[in-house]
Amino acid sequence: MTTAVTEQRLADLRGFREVQQLAYACAEAVAARLEPGVTEREAARMQREWLHERGVRDWFHLPFAWFGDRTAFTDFRIPLQFFPTGRQLEPGMPFILDMAPVYRGHTADIGYSGSLGANPVQHRLMADLRAHRELILREVRERRSLREIYQDVDRLMVRQGYANRHRAYPFGVIAHKVDRVPERRLSPRLFGFGTRALRGLASDALHGHREGWSPLWSPYRFSDHPPQPGLWAVEPHLGFRGTGAKFEEILVVTGSRDPEESAFWLDDDLPHVRRWAEER
Repeated sequence: MTTAVTEQRLADLRGFREVQQLAYACAEAVAARLEPGVTEREAARMQREWLHERGVRDWFHLPFAWFGDRTAFTDFRIPLQFFPTGRQLEPGMPFILDMAPVYRGHTADIGYSGSLGANPVQHRLMADLRAHRELILREVRERRSLREIYQDVDRLMVRQGYANRHRAYPFGVIAHKVDRVPERRLSPRLFGFGTRALRGLASDALHGHREGWSPLWSPYRFSDHPPQPGLWAVEPHLGFRGTGAKFEEILVVTGSRDPEESAFWLDDDLPHVRRWAEER
């Protein structure tokens, strides 16, 4: 990594790692407070308040919470269905917490899967997500096109017996680019998304369109290009009979000719990675 990334870039990556760690700490703290009867809206508010107390004032998007079969996006048809509802948490029910804070100009977008008590189906889904994390990194280093990697993730899901649930996201994305966001006193939002972060993504989309790449990693032709250098928030999302699970974290693409340095996960000290290490 040291030959592919300048000292300034290393300092910048530390900022992204800090906010990603902060977001996952929030997810673990809120997950520990969940109990029967808590609603998705209450869980989303708990995330907002926890991060606000620690200095977060801007967002790529406000926190989401999905309980029960909503973790698999069952019957989701329109974007409004992603927003938190009055669905109450019950014993044994799976949940996903998803948040994208901006802190000191750096952005994170994370997803945390858990359950209120034991849920063997979601536990198996999370265990099988490890193979997707390995596949994505390997094929990014091989400079496969984003569209090809997406298709290979799909094929792995089919072999595992699962359904692709990130296809339910707008544009079917499995990932999107993240970047620095200018710090300002005001943090206006549009439908729960920070306008400054959205402007950055739109600028990337316009710039990429001129050069033949997209900041959205999708199954469509506009993603039929090698990984663009930068930071990508990657979120493979598995579904099985009304239960969903995912992780979301930052993948760094450097453009180095050395495969080992051309791409790497920003941080391996994350809850799902620690869980896999313990299970091994």
